Amino acid sequence: MTDVTLTQTGVAAKSRKEAGSILFYGVLTALVVLYSLPVIGVVLTSFKSTEEIARDGLWALPDALRFTNFTEAWVGGNVVVYARNSFLVTIPATFVSILLGILTGYVFSKLRFRGSEALFIFVVAGMFYPPQIVLIPLFRLFNAVHLYDTLWPMIIVHAAFGIPICTLVMRNFFAAVPNAIREAAIIDGANEWQVLVRVMLPVSLPAIAVLATLQFTWIWNDFLWPIIFTQSDEMRTIMVGLASLKGQYSVAYGVQGAMAIIASIPTLLVFIFFQRYFIRGLTLGSVKG
Repeated sequence: MTDVTLTQTGVAAKSRKEAGSILFYGVLTALVVLYSLPVIGVVLTSFKSTEEIARDGLWALPDALRFTNFTEAWVGGNVVVYARNSFLVTIPATFVSILLGILTGYVFSKLRFRGSEALFIFVVAGMFYPPQIVLIPLFRLFNAVHLYDTLWPMIIVHAAFGIPICTLVMRNFFAAVPNAIREAAIIDGANEWQVLVRVMLPVSLPAIAVLATLQFTWIWNDFLWPIIFTQSDEMRTIMVGLASLKGQYSVAYGVQGAMAIIASIPTLLVFIFFQRYFIRGLTLGSVKG
């Protein structure tokens, strides 16, 4: 009797586990489909003409695969200029913010001094600083120094606002590296700069990959700062150009969809390139020092 009861209990537990797994994956699949709907809508729209969109709507399947929207977006949508400006803003701002984050993170983790914790909290507090508060002061500042309608304001602002998150991730990552490694390098005659460059940076590639992916994506997709600091079409980034793309008498939804797909390719390539480091870097960078 006892064996039968144990068997029934085991079967019931197994059934509950399978039901829980089915429910979990069902909810997960539903969320994936829900979050994929906008992407599916953009892809469908990019292959349809304006007449077809007006007749069948955005979600109907296209009658045929037309690439005229991609051609029009590339040629008539000024994509080359917008993409060039986005790269000229994103790459320097990402590099500077990560570089400064590496330096400050190393100091806060391995070269602590009196008041370093308070200063670290002050720097990281910049993550919670609403950028909308400084819109008008920064606009007046860059206009006064004749940098308005250039790419420099966006580079400077993005680099500055990226320092807190880069400092936090790199500080936590460096704190997870045993001090014995640094001490051994110093005993062998290395100075602090050599320890950072030759010892710490090679093992911190996962954290740097995470920051490169996040910073590149955030800056590339930013709309606020380019719309504030630019006026001419020659200085617009790709997101502002995408929002301002219109047809002769109405919004060119098909061309906008094609341009949105083109605009998403760089961030997708960056994620694919760094994906081998991404999860590992997020895990190691979240370790408390």
